Amino acid sequence: MKRFVLVGLPSLAAAGALAAYRPLTPPAAARVPVVVELFTSEGCSSCPAADAALRELEAAQSVPGAEVIALGQHVDYWNRLGWKDPFSAAQFTERQQAYAAGFGTGSYTPQAVVNGQAEFVGSNRAALVAAIAKAAQGPHAAVQLVRQGAPWPVQVAALPAGAPAADVLLVITEAGLATQVGRGENAGRLLRHAAVVRALRPVGQAGGSAFAAAVPLALRPEWHPENLRAVVLVQEPATHRIVGAASLPLGALN
Repeated sequence: MKRFVLVGLPSLAAAGALAAYRPLTPPAAARVPVVVELFTSEGCSSCPAADAALRELEAAQSVPGAEVIALGQHVDYWNRLGWKDPFSAAQFTERQQAYAAGFGTGSYTPQAVVNGQAEFVGSNRAALVAAIAKAAQGPHAAVQLVRQGAPWPVQVAALPAGAPAADVLLVITEAGLATQVGRGENAGRLLRHAAVVRALRPVGQAGGSAFAAAVPLALRPEWHPENLRAVVLVQEPATHRIVGAASLPLGALN
């Protein structure tokens, strides 16, 4: 079992310690991580187009200034309509409902949520690109994944000025997943997905500039390690605004 250590850097005094680290991600000034959550379902006939749009944007990384991080969350409320989505979970339905309460909208699929602040139909590629580009211009925490040798640290250098305490979440995604659907609205179709969220859990709360935790990284045997990615989110609980993120392919840990 691999482990991550999440380390908050309280001041510039820690900068010297970072000299020993070799970054795995590009400098924040080059590309700002932007999180796109896609609430989707294999039972929804309009969802495959949204999955394709997000999958292509993440692969191409074509939005200037942004590093697109895709989080495909399969909701479970379509399961009663003829096809049970194997990637669905009530947890993702509940997360979508929390967003819906904040936005004042109902839950629907496919729904895209960008950095917790903008929502729209997930197949609207133009809206997706515009929201990602806008989010990349906003203030953000300096979250960076680095290589030092096991265990693997994450630095959360600082929250944006004036930001309240924020939840730190660990997400595991798996890319390259596809399903031959046997029933329901997509019967007979081979569906290829954007990065599917396999696990999402809180690991603590960051306030000011200090955060530290040792987080076990438990992977299930049916997941394919070469397609897995760990994502760290820093998200304000009241506004749902994601103020920082970083990701690391888990193949880099082998």
